[in-house]
Amino acid sequence: MKLGFIGAGNMAQAIISGLLKAKVLAPADLIIHGGHPANYEPYAASIGAAAAASNAAVVEAADWVVLAVDPAVGQPVFAEAHDALKQKPVPVLSLLTGVDLKTLATWATLPIPLVRVMPNLNVALNAGMTAYAANTAAAAVLPDVVALLDRLGETIALPEKDFSTFVALAGSSPAFVYMFIDALSRAGVKYGLTKQAATQIAAQAVAGSAQMVLNRKDSPMDLADKVASPGGTTVAGMLAMEAAGFMPAVVAGVDATIAKDRQ
Repeated sequence: MKLGFIGAGNMAQAIISGLLKAKVLAPADLIIHGGHPANYEPYAASIGAAAAASNAAVVEAADWVVLAVDPAVGQPVFAEAHDALKQKPVPVLSLLTGVDLKTLATWATLPIPLVRVMPNLNVALNAGMTAYAANTAAAAVLPDVVALLDRLGETIALPEKDFSTFVALAGSSPAFVYMFIDALSRAGVKYGLTKQAATQIAAQAVAGSAQMVLNRKDSPMDLADKVASPGGTTVAGMLAMEAAGFMPAVVAGVDATIAKDRQ
């Protein structure tokens, strides 16, 4: 299968890295075009992929197309590729934040298969979380699309009305987690550890804790209670974090992310 990418930014490159890491596709199976030749052409050459001269050329060469551009240029991309899509109605997997299937269909002006895909950057390590929704024209191809996404991590079908919440919980949250790891690390430095050692300790603790949540039926708070012995150090730390506004700060971050995405 030939997979085309219109747009070669961070998310597109993360998906490509994950697919190559999983050996789902070979570099020769990838066709890439972007808005800036000085960026996408060297990138394509560096991984052994083909660099296409236009958006239409991507459609002509690919079996599926991943649309990974800024939402503001989504409509012009469909306009440029219109004739190619009319001749070859390939499925389009859209990564455009805040652009729903109805809008994509309006831009396409063609009854092509459309799948809205919302991954996070962890797909680069095949540990991503991806939400998807599709139009009726994509029904036949959707199982294959999901099978491809499954190679990049976990997937979940979501109604489009929940995509903004997904963006906050999966798309933006890695940044929140990185901030948490860095905060733990800096606290370790405060008490004499090197930043490198403190970061390694904190990051591994977070990674292991996430695996525990995924592999147990206990809720996260149930697991926290198992760590916090009565009258012990952990419960003292938990109470201090709550007093400093830990949970309200996290919820406020999610609220702000959802509001911005909907805007």
